[in-house]
Amino acid sequence: MGVFEMENFKVGTVGVCEAIANLDDAFTLIGGGDSAAAAIQLGFADKFTHISTGGGASLEYMEGKTLPGVAAIQEK
Repeated sequence: MGVFEMENFKVGTVGVCEAIANLDDAFTLIGGGDSAAAAIQLGFADKFTHISTGGGASLEYMEGKTLPGVAAIQEK
């Protein structure tokens, strides 16, 4: 992954997007605003199952931590 906005550095980002886009029957998730922007601007947005701008929250959720927003919804 790299500074996809600059031609000299976007090859890694495109490569990761292409690799994920070519996965068959996989749940694919982008977690983070910069990664989401890259996938969208490079034309890969429709190849991902879900795109979230909450990178830190996504990592905490995968760690098993309780997210305050999710907890509030579950309490109702």
